Amino acid sequence: MSTGMPQASVKSQIFESVLGFLPDWVQITVLALIVLAVLASWAVKIKRKIAYRRAVRSGGSVHAAAQYGQGRGADYLGEYAPQQAQQQGSGADHLGTYAPQQTQTAQQPSGADFLGAYAPQRQTGGPASSA
Repeated sequence: MSTGMPQASVKSQIFESVLGFLPDWVQITVLALIVLAVLASWAVKIKRKIAYRRAVRSGGSVHAAAQYGQGRGADYLGEYAPQQAQQQGSGADHLGTYAPQQTQTAQQPSGADFLGAYAPQRQTGGPASSA
C-alpha cells in the first residue's frame, strides 16, 4: 500500500501542481504572501515573549497571555475587573445605594405608607367615633 514516498513530498507535489496552473507572477505573489505571513507570525510571537519577560522582570502586570494562552478572560479586564470581596455575602450585600434601607421602627411599613397625600386619613378614636 505504501508508495515509498514520504508524506511531505506528496503535500509539496500537490502544492506545486496547484500553483502550476497559475501564471508566474501569481505564483511569486502567493509564495511571497505565505513567507510574509510566516515571518509576521514569528515577529508577533517574539514580541509577546519579550513583553512577557519584561513584565515578569519588572514585577508589573502581564498583558500578554499568562504562560502563552493559559489565562482567563477575567485576567485581561484591568481596571474594569471587579474588586476581590473579602467575605462571601449574598447578592443583596452588593446593591450599594440601591439596597433597601433598614427601618428602625418596630412597625413594618405597609403599602399605604407610600401613598403620601393620597393615603386615607387615620382616625384617632375607636369604632364608635366614626358615627
